[in-house]
Amino acid sequence: MIKRNVKKLTLKVIAFILLLIISPLFFLISALLYLYSTQKPKIIFRQKRIGIQQKEFIIYKFKTMEKNQVTFLGKFLRKTGIDEIPQLINILKGEMSFVGPRPLMKEDIDRLGWTKQKHLKRWSVKPGITGGAQLQNTCSADLSLANDLSYVKNKSLFLDLRIFMRSIFIPILGKKHTQ
Repeated sequence: MIKRNVKKLTLKVIAFILLLIISPLFFLISALLYLYSTQKPKIIFRQKRIGIQQKEFIIYKFKTMEKNQVTFLGKFLRKTGIDEIPQLINILKGEMSFVGPRPLMKEDIDRLGWTKQKHLKRWSVKPGITGGAQLQNTCSADLSLANDLSYVKNKSLFLDLRIFMRSIFIPILGKKHTQ
């Protein structure tokens, strides 16, 4: 129990320190989103997602779309992963981790049919900003689920560090070169 609490506190401290370090970038992106928004300026996108033990929470991201179109700045934010920075707040709140299965919307879970008993293990860990499925070149529901279940089965600090480091290099090198 103490070990688990120390790990939770460590994740929150790391997220807080990262938020402090990148706060100038956070404010710069926020200012750019505010200035270049053609609609009512919303900087942070909020959406209900399903997390650990299938509990609903609100995920935070930088807004990258307007009128159902990805904006010019949004393309850059998505490609570099900078749109995910506000999820550090979700880590501080204890809703997410740095690494784990991506949190999905209830509608996506229903559409994918991931509602059966065999899918429950996926929700036994906190969702992450990045995970094994995000490192794959191809996008497939079966491959994503296999990656998520493999992560849950093999979860370790070494695996988290490996996935996290690969994720950092994806915007620079591309997914093909980080395999």
